[in-house]
Amino acid sequence: MIRLLVWLAIIAVLIYVAVTVPLGKKTFVQHIRSIWHTEQVQELKEGVKETAGPAVHRVERGVKAGYEAMTGSQAGSGSAAGSGSARLPTPQQVTHTAP
Repeated sequence: MIRLLVWLAIIAVLIYVAVTVPLGKKTFVQHIRSIWHTEQVQELKEGVKETAGPAVHRVERGVKAGYEAMTGSQAGSGSAAGSGSARLPTPQQVTHTAP
């Protein structure tokens, strides 16, 4: 419990320093905000969105399909949804064999 309180105190002090202590003309948080809003970083963010966008959509579809298969929901699924064909065996149905 004391360890948690020490970590919380350290984090609180670091946040206070980052927000209030000037490093030149700006605080640490203001420097980070200024950097985040530069044209180069905006271009970087757009490039990441364009490059990673298709992968993110594939992962979202996979997670949604897995969730629907596990719950048996039919929201936006094909004809196999809810038929029981995608159900996983229970632990009692699984037999373990040594390799």
